[in-house]
Amino acid sequence: MPPKAKVTPEMIIDAAVEVVRRSGFESVNARTVSSALRCSTQPVMYHFSTIENLKRAAYRRADSLHTQYLMNARPGEDPILGIGLNYVRFAVEEPQLFRFLFQSGYAQENSLMEMLDSGELAPVLEAVKEGAALTKEEARKVFVTVALFAHGYASIVANNHLEFDEKLISEQLERAWTGALLTARQEENDENDGQK
Repeated sequence: MPPKAKVTPEMIIDAAVEVVRRSGFESVNARTVSSALRCSTQPVMYHFSTIENLKRAAYRRADSLHTQYLMNARPGEDPILGIGLNYVRFAVEEPQLFRFLFQSGYAQENSLMEMLDSGELAPVLEAVKEGAALTKEEARKVFVTVALFAHGYASIVANNHLEFDEKLISEQLERAWTGALLTARQEENDENDGQK
């Protein structure tokens, strides 16, 4: 008889993310995760002493998936606006993961400014900075405006209160982006003028 396949922590985390995708983060427990793995609950509880620890590990994995998704702009799409659109698209395509990331209370950051300083957002902020030839501070200001705007749309869409209209959202994100960019550059010019 062949030896039983070993259930690893990575396999358990992947299964927990799949449970979230299908049924929401509230459904993650030893039984649902072990069922997804087709094993007993023993390996789940062996590797994760509490379901809370497993949910936190699944949250980190979902956060990483979200960041990867944001960074994949579609061909021909402005990379900066693509990040905003991808944020909303993620909510459309992965509503349960979106709710887990942004409406479950599992985020370690307590404010938007703390989120800006998190390691997960570093590649996104760098893309904004490089894509628009901005300073780090300008990129942060522009990102906050666009992120708040995109988050509003994404939350409404993920909670089934608004139909996804990509053309409309794209136009509105472009307005938010343009306004935030002009404002950030004007503030920088005003600051430079004040130092002369």
